[in-house]
Amino acid sequence: MNFGLTSIALLCCCILLMCIHGCAGELPSNYSGIREQSSNSPIEQFELQRRQMVEYQLRNRSIRDERVLAAMSKVPRHQFVDSSWRDLAYSDRPLPIGHSQTISQPYIVAYMTETAEIAPEDKVLEIGTGCGYQAAILGEIAKEVYSIEIIPQLAEKARRTLGQLGYENIEVKTGDGYQGWTEHAPYDAIIVTAAPEHIPQLLIDQLAINGKMVIPVGKWYQDIVVLTKTKDRIVEERTLPVRFVPMRRKFLEW
Repeated sequence: MNFGLTSIALLCCCILLMCIHGCAGELPSNYSGIREQSSNSPIEQFELQRRQMVEYQLRNRSIRDERVLAAMSKVPRHQFVDSSWRDLAYSDRPLPIGHSQTISQPYIVAYMTETAEIAPEDKVLEIGTGCGYQAAILGEIAKEVYSIEIIPQLAEKARRTLGQLGYENIEVKTGDGYQGWTEHAPYDAIIVTAAPEHIPQLLIDQLAINGKMVIPVGKWYQDIVVLTKTKDRIVEERTLPVRFVPMRRKFLEW
């Protein structure tokens, strides 16, 4: 009886030792993986965040244009925000860029770009350069991009950032977005990233036939309006409710 109990006890001890040995053998590989993950460079971390942004914020919300998704996957959004906000660069929200302006939520950037239906040979006008991120996305999918920013400091900073990233097909100028940019009109698409109360007629005039304008419209309550210009008429469709900064005619010092 005692011999049997002793044998069972010895057998249990052997099994326990084998389990402990097996767990100990697995621990270093797991630990190494954790250490490797935590030692990723900031660039690798931003690339991971950018991939996650595209997958969860864009694809999961029905953004389907592969050229838009590729542009959003490529452009380093963190380069367009101040260092104090870079940890949130790929978050699902707008972020401040100074002068009471913001960089739009990634989904809104992708949605407006996709809705404009831009072809590779198209010429695009952007009103409201801001930090230059939307212009960079447009620069990835269009032949030429002309962008207007009313705040001189933002225009200069965007110009510098876009130049450092190598965009040669984007031109930025400081000016009144309500006037558009007549020298390069007509435009195959116009994207406006600030909200006027009414769509400026001069922008409609500078839109090419069969071109599209994507613009937030309204004061307290805003909707994105998709305007299509045909030979015979102007077609307007209201889509998403949004909240953009007002479109200004004059730069106010802050």
